[in-house]
Amino acid sequence: MFKPLEGIVVVDVTQILAGPYASYQLALLGAEVIKIERPGEGDWTRGLGHLDDLSERGLGLTFVTQNAAKKSVAIDLKTAEGLALAHRLVERADVFIENFKPGVAARIGLGYDTLREIRNRIVYCSISAYGQTGPLHKRPGYDHIIQGMCGVMKTTGKPGDGPTKVGAPYIDYATGMNAALAVVAALRETERTKSAVHVDVAMLDTSLILMASLLTSSLSSNWMPAQMGNEAWSASPTAGAFDTADGTLMLAANTNVQFRQLCRAIARDDLGTDPRFASAEGRKQHGQELRETLSRELLQKPAQEWEDILSEQSVSAARVRGLEEMVQEDQFKARELVSAFELQGDAPRDVYVPRLGFLANGVSTGPETPPPALGADTDSVLTRFGVGPDELRDLREARIIG
Repeated sequence: MFKPLEGIVVVDVTQILAGPYASYQLALLGAEVIKIERPGEGDWTRGLGHLDDLSERGLGLTFVTQNAAKKSVAIDLKTAEGLALAHRLVERADVFIENFKPGVAARIGLGYDTLREIRNRIVYCSISAYGQTGPLHKRPGYDHIIQGMCGVMKTTGKPGDGPTKVGAPYIDYATGMNAALAVVAALRETERTKSAVHVDVAMLDTSLILMASLLTSSLSSNWMPAQMGNEAWSASPTAGAFDTADGTLMLAANTNVQFRQLCRAIARDDLGTDPRFASAEGRKQHGQELRETLSRELLQKPAQEWEDILSEQSVSAARVRGLEEMVQEDQFKARELVSAFELQGDAPRDVYVPRLGFLANGVSTGPETPPPALGADTDSVLTRFGVGPDELRDLREARIIG
């Protein structure tokens, strides 16, 4: 198994999506992730998802998505005794991850300066909407708020549609991946310097980095991106979305070689030898005529047939699919992107959770244990960290742990 972080202990006090997804990546890489949740409540997402029976059991699909392979410890961090327990966990931890609003962690006794005194080689990861610095750093934020701020909504959708949000909470998940990368890098740095590292990961920063080419062009040339609908950023007349006999085809044939391969695939070699279309610049100059011709040809066959024909000629093309179609295809199954767990209860359910987004030595890596019930590991974890049975009883009676 690919477990490069085996032996690493992560204390995670994050909730919702970005933070838990970051610690989930670390768990999949072999780290022991101890998720601290509030007794009786837990992560807010435990009650969210499209299967009500799971949500009622505190295992809502929104929670399940990024919390397998973790241990749940229920501790009330608002109490002095609960805070002391968290500090005891940090004493043996390698990583601490929080996604409070900036300033909150320090105020409740879990700030970077406090924890590095407890564990002088701690990797402390802060995840927030705008980062720990800057004039907006104290503001709260969610994925759709950041989408509105970063500029992506004014590049999404067709001209005239108005700002359009990307359908998935991609900034949340990209921020989680960005944070996981930061933590892995910081772990190497603590080995090198023998000192603590504080990594500061912001959703807004991540959203802008996801638009790297647009950001570079805008800052460097005063170019302003605009809505382009389903057209490719290359602005090539032989790239983008095309109607077919039964659906939409996404196509990319930008270079001279790709254009000739496209012409061969649609049985229009004459277009490939036409001097007007011999260069990318020529194709743009005569773009409307070329696109109209190509559009007429593509209307003659179904999208899937064109996808197969064009792919055989090494032209990048894909029929537009719904998610429900994609997950039934052999390519999805071959890559083993998800793991299945049966969640027990009055109505047992099979749920599917994401694995690592890459293969290591040709093998996909997924979680070995299902998402934990709230507080499922409280006793076992705290006992391992030196809390005796009498103390556990007293803490539970005082409702400091659950």
